Amino acid sequence: MFTYSFQDKNLFIEFDCSELDHHIASEIREELDALLNANQVRNIVFDFEKINFMDSSGIGVIIGRYKKISNEGGKVSVININDRVKKIFDLSGLNKIISIYETYEEAVSSL
Repeated sequence: MFTYSFQDKNLFIEFDCSELDHHIASEIREELDALLNANQVRNIVFDFEKINFMDSSGIGVIIGRYKKISNEGGKVSVININDRVKKIFDLSGLNKIISIYETYEEAVSSL
């Protein structure tokens, strides 16, 4: 599903799947929430390099983690997003609340 690492209070999520859709959204949501509950996380950076498709369930996963993190004063960012998924971000309005960067370094320097 995904791999993760921590840098200070930043959680870095790298998806191992090509689709963030209803087939895996609930499992990813549960695993992410367990990580957030067990650790002091201030910010999340999602790496979308391998994601080629995202449906409304995937959007829900991202928005739900955004709500949790932003309520604590943190920030959610995405990196390595392709044009197809970028269009989904634009159409859904995710691009208005979630910052999109080219690289991990750019995302971290903006936190």
